[in-house]
Amino acid sequence: MKLHERLATQLIVADGAIGTLLYEQGFDLCYEELNLSNPNAIASVHQAYIEAGATLIQTNTYAANAIKLERYGLQESVATINQAAVRIAKDTINGNPTVHLVGTVGGIKGFQYEDLSLTKIQAALMEQIDALIEAGVDGLLFETFYDFEEAKETVKIARRITKNPIIMNVSLGDIGVLNDGTTLSEALSELYKLGADVVGINCRMGPNHMLRSIEELKLPASIPLACYPNASLPGYRDGRFVYASNTEYFSTMADRFIDEGVRLLGGCCGTTPAHIESIAKAVAGRKPIIRDKAQFKSQQESQVQTIRPKEASIKELALQKQTIIVELDPPKKLDIVRFIKGAKALKEAGVDALTLADNSLASPRVDNQTLAMILKEKVGLRSLVHLTCRDRNLIGLQSHLMGLELAGLHDLLVVTGDPSKIGDFPGATSVYDVSSLKLLPLINQMNKGISFSGKSLGNPSRFTTAAAFNPNVKHLDKAVRRLEKKIEAGADYFLSQPIFEERQFEAVYEATKHLKVPIFVGIMPLISSRNAEFLHNEVPGISLSDETRRIMSTCGEDRLLGEQEGLKIAKSLADAATNYFNGLYFITPFLRYEITEELTRHTRLIGKQASNKEGN
Repeated sequence: MKLHERLATQLIVADGAIGTLLYEQGFDLCYEELNLSNPNAIASVHQAYIEAGATLIQTNTYAANAIKLERYGLQESVATINQAAVRIAKDTINGNPTVHLVGTVGGIKGFQYEDLSLTKIQAALMEQIDALIEAGVDGLLFETFYDFEEAKETVKIARRITKNPIIMNVSLGDIGVLNDGTTLSEALSELYKLGADVVGINCRMGPNHMLRSIEELKLPASIPLACYPNASLPGYRDGRFVYASNTEYFSTMADRFIDEGVRLLGGCCGTTPAHIESIAKAVAGRKPIIRDKAQFKSQQESQVQTIRPKEASIKELALQKQTIIVELDPPKKLDIVRFIKGAKALKEAGVDALTLADNSLASPRVDNQTLAMILKEKVGLRSLVHLTCRDRNLIGLQSHLMGLELAGLHDLLVVTGDPSKIGDFPGATSVYDVSSLKLLPLINQMNKGISFSGKSLGNPSRFTTAAAFNPNVKHLDKAVRRLEKKIEAGADYFLSQPIFEERQFEAVYEATKHLKVPIFVGIMPLISSRNAEFLHNEVPGISLSDETRRIMSTCGEDRLLGEQEGLKIAKSLADAATNYFNGLYFITPFLRYEITEELTRHTRLIGKQASNKEGN
């Protein structure tokens, strides 16, 4: 019986892990290279699985593509390694008509290959697929595809160049969903329509979580399913990864997979011939079960309830009227008396929100979420909470965002963050699972009620997100193009770095007036000649005019005079900015809130006077 017919009509037992089995035997380099240097080791693995009852064997070629082989200097040996793998497996099968051979191709995109273009990946996969087909495999097994776009393109490529059976197994980000939020039902349905003969899941999860994902599927009964679970979650003992020896459990779970309509059962990481023998015992005497599952309806749509914000967002305020936000750095010490006093003074002066940095310059400060909650309770002042990608991995970022949502802190400034090495905390490391550009769409996904991993949050979050804008560049058009990318990623408005030249406001306005989102232009009062010279000479992208530097230099070491002149310049800048922008972003220098308090009062007064003139 040909493989096409068997996949359509029978329960099939596939083999288990090759890589982790070789790892347990002491091999710890390039497993695919063993096809050339130690073919007997590979043959013994195949033989063990056949003796255990597997009737579908895969080649030892999971990572035998040019991109992954390049780590070992073997990128020119793709065809040689893949064809050697096919020969070893065929020799082991030795003409047994009950055993079929599939060429294995593993997913590439993700992890250290996240930034590779899909075009380069497609070329590498096509080269490997060609080599396997030329060597005479009965079909193709695509496994551990975390990226849905890569999976779809791979099925398209394979179906164009072969009529042999195609099995496509994706890997999940969470139960029932892929990393990009696509539900498993949607993914498998589309992959089947593109030409895969069997679709399913493998790797990352053990039998329990995979069974839960299968149970949630809403698919037509005609779609054949595959499942290759890991043995368990890996443990770590004596310097090596180990998996549970749970073969009886595998037999019980295999029965349940069959009950859910799975027709092709094998194993992934940590599984051994003993696990496959247990599956074979469960399959013996059973027939495929075809369950009548209606076409899926996205669980995400059915579970999410729409909740609207009760108050206008900072973006909405800036679209309607002059809006002032002031940055006041969280303290570096536990005494927050002056900080609270400054916040109260700024509120009385008329600020719309206080922005709270997230350990700026990689130096630890009081947690900005905690401060925002204190401000909300004790001062009644809104906070714009900065969120840096440096200090938290994806798990921590989502957890932090969920906490912010429940605390009613919906205004965020998303930044990548300064590297930890520039800070004052020895030994600290930077995380950077994502950049600000990649975090923005994840927050937007939460606003649709979907977690980073694609699982329902039950309710949507209500965040509005600001992003950073640096107008102090030689080529402003390039900076604007980056703004456009951030808008596409989900940014609702922008906060600019401080501007020190009045004529620059017009230039920024002309360059950004086509954008439909507010821009809060940054104004930071100078406090001394030393401060001015530092900004001009040491801070990239900031340039002060000769006249501004001259004025500040006349203040000498007189602190009071320096603050007075700096405030005078800042007021002039604010007056000029209001001709072009509703959004003003005042940056408090060194917690001297009295300066931005006075700047805010001045701006509010000028705005009121202008309104009175218009009314008359």
